[in-house]
Amino acid sequence: MTENLKARISARRLTKSLALWLIGALTVAMLPLGLISVSQTSNVLHETERLSGVALMDRTQRASSRTQALIQEAFGAARTVAAANVLFEGGGVSCDSVLARLVKDSPTYLFAGFVDTEGQITCSSTGERRRILDESYFLNLLRDPQPRVDTRLSVALRGARVVRVSVPLYEASELRGFVVISIPYAAAYYTLDDGGAEVDLLVFDREGEFLTAEAAKREDGTDVGRLEHSARPESFEEVLPRDSTLDRLAAEGRQSFRGTNRLGEIRDFAVVPVIDDRIFVMGSWAPGRNSLAPTAGRTMALYFPILMWGAGIVVAYFAVHRLVIRHIKRLQGWMRLYASGHTDFAHARLDHAPHELEVVAEAFRSMTRRLAEQDRALEEDLAEKTILLKEVHHRVKNNLQLITSIMNMQIRNAHSAEARRLLKRVQDRVMALAAIHRYLYMARKLSMVRADRLLDDIIRQLVVVGDIDGTDKSVKIATQFSPVEVNPDQSVPLSLLATEAAINAVKYCRPPPSGGPAWITMALQTLDDGRVCLSVVNSRNEDPEPKAEPGDPESSGMGRQLISSFATQLDAEFEAHSDPDRYELHLTFRPLPASAEEEEEPETEEAAE
Repeated sequence: MTENLKARISARRLTKSLALWLIGALTVAMLPLGLISVSQTSNVLHETERLSGVALMDRTQRASSRTQALIQEAFGAARTVAAANVLFEGGGVSCDSVLARLVKDSPTYLFAGFVDTEGQITCSSTGERRRILDESYFLNLLRDPQPRVDTRLSVALRGARVVRVSVPLYEASELRGFVVISIPYAAAYYTLDDGGAEVDLLVFDREGEFLTAEAAKREDGTDVGRLEHSARPESFEEVLPRDSTLDRLAAEGRQSFRGTNRLGEIRDFAVVPVIDDRIFVMGSWAPGRNSLAPTAGRTMALYFPILMWGAGIVVAYFAVHRLVIRHIKRLQGWMRLYASGHTDFAHARLDHAPHELEVVAEAFRSMTRRLAEQDRALEEDLAEKTILLKEVHHRVKNNLQLITSIMNMQIRNAHSAEARRLLKRVQDRVMALAAIHRYLYMARKLSMVRADRLLDDIIRQLVVVGDIDGTDKSVKIATQFSPVEVNPDQSVPLSLLATEAAINAVKYCRPPPSGGPAWITMALQTLDDGRVCLSVVNSRNEDPEPKAEPGDPESSGMGRQLISSFATQLDAEFEAHSDPDRYELHLTFRPLPASAEEEEEPETEEAAE
């Protein structure tokens, strides 16, 4: 078997495997459930993400409420001072006293003052007077005279970092200046309260400037320290989103989203406006720590249908293998044993097989029992018929031998040589028939007859001595028979034809012109095309008045007629050639299909009897 054929057989076994079909069927059966599970899981995850954003926004809103109240209170105080603009006419001592009293009564205020449009502090809680026209902060106020909050280094407070609230002051629609109130940076910062949740918070204005921020806490809830007052925006990489800036977030207003921070970590972000879309608080947390479902759990939920499919395949395969496949393989082994000749399966049992397979096994055992009984019955019938046929052939052989004995008595009592010769020819033909029945009686196989052995037996009976016509003739007999099997129906005409040809050959055989004894050669050979050729060749010496040879078209004797008749029965091609020193007869026919097995040697007549 070639490797290619083995590969094709292996591939066919694999594609036709019960386990493979089971996996395919379970996959098709579980596919809708898997798709539904994936869809539901995806919806749950999206809802979880949305709820995480909502929860973060709520906690950010609550955490910024105190900062919002503090800044709104500062705005209220600045507006109240601005409403009492009569205090700033001339900038007298009463103005400083009012602002000083305001700062003294509010411990969260560090400084309060009034800056005119020329950049001159004309009134302050500290009594300080100075010009701040060149500061960028004041230039921004002039450029856009709106209420503003920012965090800056306070010059008046010798570089202390403050959260500064400014409100423009108008008189008759004319800008007179700005009321400024400074809040300590630490006071604004400590108003951020995340309520114990692990939320990172920062406050920024509409321009994207930081006002205050709170660092993250450890998972155990302990504070890891506040951001320093000198912290730069680069320090907030864990809190700030990667793909957006603070001014853009301020422009987009209230929102929550999931993204990556500037460290590449996935986080939830929420932006809440605090005061008139000018101040914003942003909260951030890692979804794996604070969302409703941990990240590992959400990942597991996505892969759960695949795990469920794999587990189902494994469990189903082992279940089917234990309940079905191994029992089917056991039955397959029984069938192979039965095909190889083993028939006793009375004690063959399956190991804890399901009822349905036990029924199949019992049906197989019952079938083998019935077939074994039928085989035994057929063998007994065949043996009985074989014995009967052998007995028939034995009886026929005995009867033919009895006839030859009677004819032998008639030959001895005949008065003329012609009568003895004719009776002898008939006796030879009867003996040929007896030889056939003797062979069939002693043979172990009756369906086919070994023609070579049959002809050899006939020749030994006919040509024991060369004196057939009562004259002394020395004839050298040579035979060359190949193993050839023919049907019993073909054996009778073949034997009679060979007998007739041998008798005629002995009758007309003469020493050759070159000298030496007369000779006869008989051959039986198988040709390349499957046909069988019987050849009878005898030596001759052509007389001045030659006698007609058997098979010659001009001969009208009994031998020629019998040979032609037997050739017709064999459906054979008959050819005869006559030369000065020999005569050849060739008969070619096609035997019926013979068995490939070599026939055993026939029993001896004595053993058969």
